[in-house]
Amino acid sequence: MSNKLGLAAAAILLASAFSAPALAQSAPATSPAATQSGAYKVEPGHTRVLFAVSHMGFTTWYGDFTGASGSLQLDAAKPENSRLEISVPTASVTTTNAKLDGELKSADWFDAARYPAITFKSRQVTVTGPGRADVAGDLTLHGVTRPVTLQARFNGAGINPLDKAYTVGFEVSGHIKRSEFGVAKYTPLIGDDVDLILSAAFEKVAP
Repeated sequence: MSNKLGLAAAAILLASAFSAPALAQSAPATSPAATQSGAYKVEPGHTRVLFAVSHMGFTTWYGDFTGASGSLQLDAAKPENSRLEISVPTASVTTTNAKLDGELKSADWFDAARYPAITFKSRQVTVTGPGRADVAGDLTLHGVTRPVTLQARFNGAGINPLDKAYTVGFEVSGHIKRSEFGVAKYTPLIGDDVDLILSAAFEKVAP
């Protein structure tokens, strides 16, 4: 039995030795200029929209939305020509508290039955530094559309070693006042200021 275990351990180590370089070679490129231009679609499995709000001034309360869809038209040579559209299902909201999740979906908060999607459509992209840009656009939440500017940071691009899809990733942040979108319940006890983080992965669409 010990010999079999030894052989199994050796096989695992050998496999690791061969697979590690392969994964290292496929590490994402970190230069935006080296990224492939073209049409992309949201990769929902690794895209999340997170939000944070003050809870009575004692703690920061977090939640997120999943199941995003959308598109990115990327121009690596002229990022200002790039365009983004993204949508998340309102009913996907989760805070790890099932009772609270149900309340957030109700008419008192996000009213998911009446407003099933939260959307953002870019209008202008302004490069602010290497791999960074301000993305101005229209955010529609709770049936209200308002202009919002998000700050985007390029993470990397390259072939995903698991599904072999050419993928580009960004970290995006922003700030809104929820009362401006008609979601004012319990303000100011529960904070009006909401911080947003979008961790977004996009897969290139075959021509």
